[in-house]
Amino acid sequence: MEQITPQALKQLLDEEGTIDEQPPLLLDVREPWEHAICRIDGSELLPMRQVPSTIGRLQPNRPTVVICHHGIRSQQVARFLEQQGFARVINLRGGIAAWASDVDPEMPTY
Repeated sequence: MEQITPQALKQLLDEEGTIDEQPPLLLDVREPWEHAICRIDGSELLPMRQVPSTIGRLQPNRPTVVICHHGIRSQQVARFLEQQGFARVINLRGGIAAWASDVDPEMPTY
């Protein structure tokens, strides 16, 4: 499974970079209460349990960076999306906790 570090994702976002010539979708699979505490700007909330029933609203050819708290749920969702034929799925290594630690120390944590 492809992974990206928080630092590499931050650099990509700061440079308004693309993956395979497309801006990545930042797919946050945490629960709404978690997302309310902290989030990466521009991320789209889609709780893990809702992914199978709402997969049709996602674009299978768009690069997708999957985000959760520590990287466990996002790995599961990334595997699921890969099995469904999504072309480029990337897991945020360490999740939003690593983002807060390595990129944005002012971000609230839980």
